[in-house]
Amino acid sequence: MGNKELIQKLKDSHHNKVKFAVADIDGILRGKTISKDKFLEAAEGSMGFCDVVFGWDSNDKVYDNVQMTGWHTAYPDARVQLDLSSYRKVPWDGDLPFFLADFSGDELAGKAACPRSLLKRVQQMASDMGFAGVFSEEFEWFNFLGTPHDLAAKNYSELKPISPGMFGYSMLRPSQYQSFFNDLYNDLELFDVPLESIHTETGPGVYEAAIRYDEVLRAADKAVLFKNSVKEIAYRHGIVASFMAKWNEELPGCSGHIHQSLWDRHQKKNLFYSGDPKAPMSPLMESYLAGQLYCMPFLLSMYAPTVNSYKRLREGAWAPITASWGFDNRTVAVRVINGEARTTRLEMRLSGADANPYLAMAASLASGLYGIQQEMKLTIPATGGNEYAQHEREHLPANLMDATQKMKESDVARSLFGDDFVAHFTATREWEWREFMRAVTDWEIKRYFEII
Repeated sequence: MGNKELIQKLKDSHHNKVKFAVADIDGILRGKTISKDKFLEAAEGSMGFCDVVFGWDSNDKVYDNVQMTGWHTAYPDARVQLDLSSYRKVPWDGDLPFFLADFSGDELAGKAACPRSLLKRVQQMASDMGFAGVFSEEFEWFNFLGTPHDLAAKNYSELKPISPGMFGYSMLRPSQYQSFFNDLYNDLELFDVPLESIHTETGPGVYEAAIRYDEVLRAADKAVLFKNSVKEIAYRHGIVASFMAKWNEELPGCSGHIHQSLWDRHQKKNLFYSGDPKAPMSPLMESYLAGQLYCMPFLLSMYAPTVNSYKRLREGAWAPITASWGFDNRTVAVRVINGEARTTRLEMRLSGADANPYLAMAASLASGLYGIQQEMKLTIPATGGNEYAQHEREHLPANLMDATQKMKESDVARSLFGDDFVAHFTATREWEWREFMRAVTDWEIKRYFEII
């Protein structure tokens, strides 16, 4: 459907309002419901949207260390553009029309802060090189009984998962909240976020879902919409869904693995597939992988953007701790999945469920393209067994501040994403670390309050 046909369709519809959203630096959807008339006025142009969405953190506390916006600029409007190709209907809200938007047309916000705009630039880089990136993301997340009011009243403690025990791939546990489980699959499909699979993971009340693959920008759109939609659907069932990377030290963390491959521009041929069983990776795939491994320490904060992210990246926790790779190996950072021409791909296992999909996919694709541009060769040997046992390997940065400084000082990061984005993003991560360092945790209280 062309833009004119879509606009006419919505003009003739019975709906008197339209919903749209942008993703902030943390991947949180920030949006509005606007009148149909307002939508029709802005549909093929732009409209103002307060740039504070890039000037505050996930708790709406304004940054004091970013240049793009702040009290010094008085938080003006930036120009937001609706992406009409992202049109959807929200099945759990009366089929209300919904659109994604971004700041690609805004000189400052688009270059410095808008994650979707950044991914569009990396997507264009791939296209200019003759490639189409085909991506998908799979998520793990925990589900708890209650409402946001209940969580606040309990100070986010004594949370009760929807099911007890460790029941990975269970056929029993989904039947406990069957309507919720079925609504996830069915409503997401109606919302054009189709799943390939959904099942329980090991842990109380934890699910895992794999989103159907697509071209990289649409794949990231679907991933961002998936997280928000799961939370909305969960609310309707008296459940709160959490994509926190590690909410409990005794339980597994929540990943956001990114599957990816490069195809020709028309998506007819998988360029990662070699066709040779003795050399299962094409030379292009090897260079792409080499680029990812080389860039990984400098871009880690785009895969692991919160203080909590690094609680998941621990030895023996189903998450990587080194820049490593292997064939069908789940202890490494990048798992090589070789099969038929259609299925040969890489799985980036570094990214957590808490990552911003636009930024994690941008980091994955840009670093792979860097490897191709530099004609890089694989110098890190494949791990054939347990990567955690490779003690001579250098570990990735172990916390958000170290990872942020690594990116801030990196010429590679700046060459891939530009000075404006790197400056803004690293400042927001430094802010996140400062906020954490001010906090007095339960661990400190229990450890020091009486005995010290």
